[in-house]
Amino acid sequence: MLRFRIVKDNTNVKFMSIHKLALFFSGAMMVTSVVLLFTRGLNFGIDFTGGLLMEIRTPMAVHIGDVRAALSKMSTGAPTIQEFGNGEVMVKIPGKEAAHVTREQISAEMKKLLDNKVDFRRAEYVGPQVGHELIMKGVDAFIYSMIGILLYIWVRFEWQFGVTGVIALAHDVCATLLFFTLTGYEFDLSTVAAVLLVAGYSINDTVVVFDRIRENLRKYRKMPLAEVFNVSVNQTLSRTMMTSMMTFLAMLALLLFGPQVIRGFTYAMLVGIIVGTYSSIFVASPILLYMNLRREPVPAKKETELAK
Repeated sequence: MLRFRIVKDNTNVKFMSIHKLALFFSGAMMVTSVVLLFTRGLNFGIDFTGGLLMEIRTPMAVHIGDVRAALSKMSTGAPTIQEFGNGEVMVKIPGKEAAHVTREQISAEMKKLLDNKVDFRRAEYVGPQVGHELIMKGVDAFIYSMIGILLYIWVRFEWQFGVTGVIALAHDVCATLLFFTLTGYEFDLSTVAAVLLVAGYSINDTVVVFDRIRENLRKYRKMPLAEVFNVSVNQTLSRTMMTSMMTFLAMLALLLFGPQVIRGFTYAMLVGIIVGTYSSIFVASPILLYMNLRREPVPAKKETELAK
């Protein structure tokens, strides 16, 4: 039977030998993410900042690049433009400026810039208060999901595994936020959904590694903890790499051929897949080394059998 494996069965990479360096790098990344989040901030979309949302239809011959170039000259500032269909364009004018300019004035200006080659389908205003509520709901959703994950892993394994899993998830979220802070890509509700999805994806991979670690702790009771962790990570490495690669390719296809409207979601997923795979190996497992795991003593009869 032909099997395709990315990693050989007898792979023995000493992951734990560089765990201190990996933890230092991850810690520095998390600190940088928090600092930039409060100093530079995210480029919040209209879902959070409030503003004017307009849906227009342009002739098929008009290219989306021409629309962006023309509307970049608007007096209200450069709007966010997303194409989501044949000739269907979503124009978002965030911030307080849109609240003080009437829709009629903006519509007239857009028609002038586009040489009247535009048909307005709908226009609606999103208030800043709604954006604030959406931010709070997104934060609440993340906190509740972390609590749920902590309780699940606590019951499924031990409390040390639960705390470690949540720390690894916080690492993944910080890395994703750092990406959006540095790049300035729009951060909207779809991105929040992607961050929560990344958390679920990452914890699934981490739980697989945790389960193998727990199994090997019972199997190799005299083996040093670091070596047990190396064996466990190597045994799950093929599954981890295969799952991550397939998911990454699916998201890459969406990035290359998908619509502009889900671009933020796709970026968040791509970053989350890479960081989630990294954290399950170089963050969750190394932190667990310092969590004082209990190892049951080996019964005399079982110890004799293992010696044989």
